[in-house]
Amino acid sequence: MNSDSMFLHRSEFGDPQCAGNVLSLVEAKVLLDDWVKNERLKVHMKQVAHLMKSYAGIKGYSEDIQHQWYLAGLLHDADWDQWPEQHCRKIIGELEDRKIDPQIIRAIASHGPRYFGVEPISEMDKMLYAFDELSGFVHAYSLMRPEGYAGMEIKGVKKRLKDKTFAAQVSREDIADASEKAGISVEELIQFVISNQANADLN
Repeated sequence: MNSDSMFLHRSEFGDPQCAGNVLSLVEAKVLLDDWVKNERLKVHMKQVAHLMKSYAGIKGYSEDIQHQWYLAGLLHDADWDQWPEQHCRKIIGELEDRKIDPQIIRAIASHGPRYFGVEPISEMDKMLYAFDELSGFVHAYSLMRPEGYAGMEIKGVKKRLKDKTFAAQVSREDIADASEKAGISVEELIQFVISNQANADLN
């Protein structure tokens, strides 16, 4: 991925007057099914969505806010399958056209600051960045374990992180950077993913 070519060259997204406007769960899943044909990518997006909603719930946010976090996770890679060269311009444009809450759009725009040139600022921004790569990594680790997520430990995940040949496409640099930006240790993030990801609704 050539990071320079993916820079968004802006830091404002959506219309502040659209605050509170969201896609319903049905609308979001229709968009997901229309845009994403790769089932493995769908699993990743649904797992990140679940982590986002779970984290917002633990923080005590309202169901409306939890839904916003869920949508940011569910749609963050929506354009990657069919339009990788437009990632994440296309999904941002789609959500702006639909007049969706700018906080959701900005979180999506900032989930890869190295690639899109948008720094995560809000808590939603930072947690989407924090969960994205780590979620995929932990899932890859679960697939190589006969017992899956059951009994998975932080030390096992960290051992695999040190093995650069395992899930080599996952950026260890991004995981470390996201942890720092979120102000949450990598160990805490790993534990949260282990504890919550296995329960994700993949339907």
